[in-house]
Amino acid sequence: MPTINTNGINIAYESVGDGPPLLFITGLGYGGWFWHKQVPELSRHYRVITFDNRGSGGTDKPDGPYSTAMLAQDAAGLLDALGISGAYVVGHSLGGFIAEELALARPELVSRLVLASTTFGGLNAVPVTQEALAVMMDRSGDPVDLVRRGVAIAAAPGFPEVHPAVVDELVGYRLTGPVPAAQYQAQMMAGATHNAEERVGGITCPTLVLFGEHDKVVPPANAALLTAKITGSQSVILPNTGHIFPLEDPAATNAALHDFFSA
Repeated sequence: MPTINTNGINIAYESVGDGPPLLFITGLGYGGWFWHKQVPELSRHYRVITFDNRGSGGTDKPDGPYSTAMLAQDAAGLLDALGISGAYVVGHSLGGFIAEELALARPELVSRLVLASTTFGGLNAVPVTQEALAVMMDRSGDPVDLVRRGVAIAAAPGFPEVHPAVVDELVGYRLTGPVPAAQYQAQMMAGATHNAEERVGGITCPTLVLFGEHDKVVPPANAALLTAKITGSQSVILPNTGHIFPLEDPAATNAALHDFFSA
């Protein structure tokens, strides 16, 4: 992957396709790989840009603390270096927090925004379910068991049994250690301290809030809270999917994104 030096670090990124620029921002524990089921289809219509957040993949991994504003500055620096403004921006989970900060701090860089499986942060967002929290806090067992338990709670009920090949692919990726422990903690704390509840109303670009129906990590009740704050925003709930819906149902995810961007 090529790299760009910005905001004091080297950021690894990929750019595929032609057309309006589309920037994907990934969440906790993943690099740009998370979007590999979106890139082939959407790059037929857009210039698709994926990258590894600070602390992950091929991007530099400085010590924390990190903040969502800092991570948004990284994304802004990448767009600036590529000479891009008015991008379509999709942020998933922690990436949604980063996308919020990007749209607020540098509105000229974002022409359309998708907030996927995310919240505005703070105490008034609907928290993770107790079922998901219990799985996330249980670090017993070998690494494969840990990842498989995490996938089972992040996906819709029954998904691992019906789609074992997708689970195996995801487990294989996570076992590469894309985010070292210290940087994982720094990313996690950036998400835990994010609170844009009183600021997201300042987002003025067309916004789609996108969730999986069975998300136990970030409950879809947060969709209504976000759309109530962001004037003119809309929400779509993808059926039979969970928190990692871009991997669970790529076709439905790609269709929802393309419909929004081409409207």
